[in-house]
Amino acid sequence: MNRVSSFLAVIGRTVIAACSETGKVALFAGEGLSHIVRPPFYGRLFLKALLDIGYFSLPVVALTAVFTGMVLALQSYTGFSRFSAQGAVANLVVLSVTRELGPVLAGLMVAGRVGAAMAAEIGTMRVTDQIDALTTLSTHPMKYLVAPRLLAGIVALPLLVVIADILGVMGGFIVSTVKLGFNVSAYLTNTMNFVQTEDVISGLAKAGVFGFLIALMGCYQGYNSKGGAQGVGAATTAAVVSASILILAFDYVLTEMFFSR
Repeated sequence: MNRVSSFLAVIGRTVIAACSETGKVALFAGEGLSHIVRPPFYGRLFLKALLDIGYFSLPVVALTAVFTGMVLALQSYTGFSRFSAQGAVANLVVLSVTRELGPVLAGLMVAGRVGAAMAAEIGTMRVTDQIDALTTLSTHPMKYLVAPRLLAGIVALPLLVVIADILGVMGGFIVSTVKLGFNVSAYLTNTMNFVQTEDVISGLAKAGVFGFLIALMGCYQGYNSKGGAQGVGAATTAAVVSASILILAFDYVLTEMFFSR
């Protein structure tokens, strides 16, 4: 009986801690969003964050998209050839990249690169009391550190996904026409006829949410870090892991919202 009670107590504490953490993140997100629409605005910080999240993440996102499209074309051709349906390769590549793989893989790559950097930067400011110094200078830390990064994440990731979609489809096109022997005009015709505006828009909407989640978790974990260098390292790891999990979870939720009919 004591073992059962101890087990239930552990479960209860875990659930309560998870709910408490979820509430803290939600309040942090709400406060950060509120500062986006309230003056003063730090345009220079927003542009800096936009460059860090968008421009400097472009190489890793581009390479990921190109090779993902190439592998997708090869794998789908291998599977469809068993059913003599090789012509569906173009359809599968463009649909998979625009709906799912473009935003999800771009989000995961940016989470690993940018989420960790945000948590480390803000966490270092926290443990060295620089955030407290901002308050003494009458500068709201949420408005100065968090709001520009949240807005930059919402804006930058859809722009990255546009490029990732183009490069992913191009990767599949190159492999299909050069290696697999597809007719160039037929492949392009199938791609253009099959893709719909809804597919692209849904992917870009997902990207905006993912960008917000990446910036949110990077800022939240860094802002609440403690314990010196070890705490900053833990915050960095937590930012990447939590952002990646949220991206995958929200991907399902958004897919259910867009295509459950």
